[in-house]
Amino acid sequence: MHRRQFLQTVAAAAAVQACSAGLAKQVFASDAGDIVMQLGWLGSNGVLGEAAALKRGFYKDAGLNLTITPGGPNVDGIASVASGRAQVGQYSSSPPIMMARAAGIPIKAIAAGFQRHPFALFSLPRAPVHKAQDLVGKRIAVQATAVILVKAVLALNNIAEKDVEIIVSGADVTPVLTGQADVVTGWETNVHGVSALGPDRIVLPLWDTGVQLYANLYYASDETIGKNQKVLESFLSATAKGWQFARDNPEAAVDALVELYPNLNRKDELEAVGAVVKASFNSTSKQEGWGAMDPANWDKQIKLFDELKQFKSAPPTVADIMTDAVLGATKTIRMG
Repeated sequence: MHRRQFLQTVAAAAAVQACSAGLAKQVFASDAGDIVMQLGWLGSNGVLGEAAALKRGFYKDAGLNLTITPGGPNVDGIASVASGRAQVGQYSSSPPIMMARAAGIPIKAIAAGFQRHPFALFSLPRAPVHKAQDLVGKRIAVQATAVILVKAVLALNNIAEKDVEIIVSGADVTPVLTGQADVVTGWETNVHGVSALGPDRIVLPLWDTGVQLYANLYYASDETIGKNQKVLESFLSATAKGWQFARDNPEAAVDALVELYPNLNRKDELEAVGAVVKASFNSTSKQEGWGAMDPANWDKQIKLFDELKQFKSAPPTVADIMTDAVLGATKTIRMG
């Protein structure tokens, strides 16, 4: 989606949903045990930890009744959270959170589920891309919503857009297999999807190109953070326990995920669980706990996307788009 369209859609949807929800009734105000988490897309291994936490009763132990609401092409999750229809949201990537805030939508990130964004560029030995500079002269197949990520890689590595060919394509790897493209983009956690490229495929993680974004972000409205932080702390604590369980018991976590979403394939999810856990736990999480966010990293993201002219007006500040209050209050539990 074009940046301007995204901003207009978010702003309009937030206004419409606020009105249709009777000025956004806050669930916490009447029943502190109920909490709704709005996904940015359909249920997937991005909620592996939540599935495990539900199965193991971690939310119940925290006094919470969690409902996970799916997103989709016609669902604006950010507007739902901003209006109070959902108390917490999960979004796949950090740029939409930054752009929404720049557009005046009152939301902030409270935790980063994936410490390293799993987005990557995949190629084959016939036209290998081991580093960003190898993209020069290559044809890159990319989903429309991810074109900005490729442009970020080019800008950060001083590669002119004219020196590559960007081909907007679907979510599969067919363009590389048919020779229409040299590179295809996707998520490393989509192991089944990229496996068609074969065992010799070359993976260049977005993070390794210098574009170091967060993924699987948890966010809430300013109002919810201000009035109901304790409930968010309970939610994040139970969610952290779920992800820790998934790390230590991947097969049991996958079973819980497939039970929650029967449309998912257990074999595929078992293949992907290693990549999901790797994205969630690293040296940062070892020191700061699951879900940690670094304000300095957010500052770099803001500056990069400002250089790419992705903000309609003045860029947001770090304080605008994230808070470490919930993380700070739950660090002992998240360190498990």
